[in-house]
Amino acid sequence: MTMSDLTMMRRVLIILFAAVVLLSARSAHAQGFISPFIGYNFGGDAGCPELLNCEDKRRDYGVSFGALGSIVGFEAEVGYTSNFFGQTSNETSNVLTFMANFMLAPKIGPVQPYGLAGVGLIRTSVEGLGASNDQNQAAWDVGGGLMIFFGEHIGVRGDVRYFHSFQVLDFVNVPNVPTLPTFGLGGQKLDYGRASAAVVFKF
Repeated sequence: MTMSDLTMMRRVLIILFAAVVLLSARSAHAQGFISPFIGYNFGGDAGCPELLNCEDKRRDYGVSFGALGSIVGFEAEVGYTSNFFGQTSNETSNVLTFMANFMLAPKIGPVQPYGLAGVGLIRTSVEGLGASNDQNQAAWDVGGGLMIFFGEHIGVRGDVRYFHSFQVLDFVNVPNVPTLPTFGLGGQKLDYGRASAAVVFKF
C-alpha cells in the first residue's frame, strides 16, 4: 500500500467518525447503533448473476455503526468478501469496502424502513504466483431495507444495496502473473449488489 493509499483511507475514516459525531450532537433523540452483518454479492462483477436462484454465492460480512433518529440517520460500514472474482489454482482475490451513508429512516413503531446513499472506498486485491496487486477506488453506494426492533435496544435488519467504483480497475500489469486476465478485471469499473441480514444493537 502506498502513502497516497494510506492518506486516502485515513481521510475516509476521519470523515466517517466526524459525521457520526455531528449527527449525534445535532439530534437529541438520535441513538447510536452497531450492526454486524452477513450476506452475499450478486449482479455486475459478482460471481452470482442474480439476487435469487444463484448457486455460486460469495459470502460478504462486516459491521456498520452510526446514529439513528426518528427520521434520518448516518451509517459508517466496513465489509469484506473473500474470493470475490473467483478462485483458481494460482490466484485469489478479495474486496474490502469502507462506506459512509446518509439514511432516510422514518420510525413507525417498532418498524423502521430506510433508504441510504453514500460514498467511500473500495479496496481490491488479487494475488497469484507470489505477486499481488492492491488497488483503492473511490466509490458510491445506494440501497435500502427494513429494521424491526424487539424492545428498545435490539432488532434485526435486512437490506439490498449496490456498490459502484468511480475508477477503472487495472490488474493486467501484475508482474509474473500472466493468468490474471482470466478473472476478466482489466479496463472496467467495479459494479455489484449485496443482499445481507444483520442484528442491530442500539445504545
